[in-house]
Amino acid sequence: MMNPDLTHIAPPNTFALSEGALITLQTQAAQTLGLPDVHFHDARSDGSAAPELAVIPAGIFEYGAAPEEAAPEQERPRKAALIERGFAIGVNPVTTEEFEAYARASGWKPREELLWLSGRMPVIDVRQTDARDYCAWLSSETGQHYRLPTEMEWEYACRAGATTTYPYGDNIGPDEAVYNVRKDLDATRPQSPQQLTSRMARCGVKEAGRLRPNRWGLFDMAGNVWEFTASPWTRDHASLPDRPQPGGPQAVVTKGGSWFDGPEDCRAAARRRRLENELDINLGFRVAREV
Repeated sequence: MMNPDLTHIAPPNTFALSEGALITLQTQAAQTLGLPDVHFHDARSDGSAAPELAVIPAGIFEYGAAPEEAAPEQERPRKAALIERGFAIGVNPVTTEEFEAYARASGWKPREELLWLSGRMPVIDVRQTDARDYCAWLSSETGQHYRLPTEMEWEYACRAGATTTYPYGDNIGPDEAVYNVRKDLDATRPQSPQQLTSRMARCGVKEAGRLRPNRWGLFDMAGNVWEFTASPWTRDHASLPDRPQPGGPQAVVTKGGSWFDGPEDCRAAARRRRLENELDINLGFRVAREV
């Protein structure tokens, strides 16, 4: 779906578009697909709604930290990319109640010793492999192709045309993202994953979709929970993916920051290395769908 080769006839440069033009681009993409709105639901086999999706139009953008942005080397260099074909992405991270529908159908059970939430809280304590299985189940339920977004797709959807540090500008506040307001802002320091349990920290996850959305109507792209992507980890944007040890878990990219981390991890360019079999109370995912 993505091709960094910009020599072909390309969709618009989203970094050059105004907010109104970005929304128009999204609306036109939905109309081309025959959808009544830029946000929509697929129906599951029992007639209930699958997670709400937003149409993301094709376009050109730049991913990674800007040269003047305080950021670790793992977010550099900033590179141009072409999203050749539009896609859809979850308006919210997958919620606990949405994942529980899959759990009932498949027999999946959370580990008893780990924290489990309820309702519209983002699902936590699931592995990337569980997220992929959930997407495969949604695909069979709806007849559509669900999957995890790639790192570039995730950042493109998060930015929604924004060249700034955050989707809303170069600063962020607690009315725009769920993050740890007690942590110092130091975006230049690469963060190491810290395994959390309910014994180590009071879980600060908040209900999905309650704060400000970005320009394409996506909630919680900044903060609340880190989100698994489909992309293998690279040590920076110029390197090849890490090679997993034979028989070992793959290292993957997560995006978005979380309630446990400081505001620097809510930046659109921020990324963190996690393993596909990790479980954490600040780690979830959102779905993507082919259109």
